[in-house]
Amino acid sequence: MGGGEVTKRGSGFVLLAIIPFPEDAAKETIAEIREEFPDLEFHYIFQKFEVKKNGPPGGHVDVPAALLKRVNVLITITWLPEKESDVPNIKFIQFISAGTNHVANHPIYTDTKIPLCSANGVHGPQIAEWVVMMDLIHNHNYIDLYKKQQKKEWKHNGELSSSDNVGRTVGILGYGSIGRQVARVAKAMGMKVLAYTASPRKTPESKRDDGFIVPGTGDAEGEFPSAWYSGLDKESLHEFLKLKLDLLVLAVPLTKQTTHFLSTPEFALLHASNPSGTYIANIARGAVIDQPALIAALEAKQIAGAALDVTDPEPLPADDPLWDAPNVLITPHVSGVTTTTADRCFQVVRENLRRVRDRRGLVNEVDRERGY
Repeated sequence: MGGGEVTKRGSGFVLLAIIPFPEDAAKETIAEIREEFPDLEFHYIFQKFEVKKNGPPGGHVDVPAALLKRVNVLITITWLPEKESDVPNIKFIQFISAGTNHVANHPIYTDTKIPLCSANGVHGPQIAEWVVMMDLIHNHNYIDLYKKQQKKEWKHNGELSSSDNVGRTVGILGYGSIGRQVARVAKAMGMKVLAYTASPRKTPESKRDDGFIVPGTGDAEGEFPSAWYSGLDKESLHEFLKLKLDLLVLAVPLTKQTTHFLSTPEFALLHASNPSGTYIANIARGAVIDQPALIAALEAKQIAGAALDVTDPEPLPADDPLWDAPNVLITPHVSGVTTTTADRCFQVVRENLRRVRDRRGLVNEVDRERGY
């Protein structure tokens, strides 16, 4: 890979964004980037938002070959050049998604060493709010209350059926940026936090979050969990699921090891450890859960319910039995998309431009072997 370095002036640095957000969605940070890098050449191609089966949104785009050969930074969610020789001057590719599993079989991923960076950290605040919102909706029987409102019924049967979160336990499967913000909010509500990671985190350094962090959010030093657990094997996972979890948050990347991480044996364990029912929130990827097994667990009341922002497949077909499963709430993979998402993605871009300029390591660089 060639290309000039990023400098404050005189670089002629070329940045190309191909994303399904209008440019003005990130106008403040883009303006700051232009001011900090005044000679940066910026190209923006709007990629039409199209929902695809088991893939992130994005329609077809045509990119001039001459422009591609000059590009130093590509910002994308789905679009990639066919081969490395198409982008001879590329410095890094910045994805605006938290994960890159959707391009894991692309030649740019498998056959090159072009640095790939995720938007890890960008989505933590909004997705954590989605998790807590869904948990509160469940705990306070809000769906039933709203149905009564629609009928203009002022009724209360006197039963003590709602619950608050003080003293309850949340298990966070995948303690990355999203999991850490869930922990922050959960801790503020009086919950006990248990963290689960792929590899052991026994030292203060290993518990630290070195990725992009929205100021005032997350758990940079790993201080909120009462205990840490780890492992990609089922035996380690099962020990974690035996801890009488009231809320289980799935925030792991989708890899070979985490595909169907939760299936029939895991739901049985959750029920055995907490007969009152564990509530599950999945904001990872749909295939982390064995979906037919989830439906069976819901129908058998092995778990209290499930909030799903991701399914397998996506879009979820209208005739899929998951729609009719009891105590399930489904949203169409939108928990991470808010009015601030695009701007925060460009904050990651700005940080990486600075790091290239200053000859420092990139933030959120993907480890291809680990898959995230």
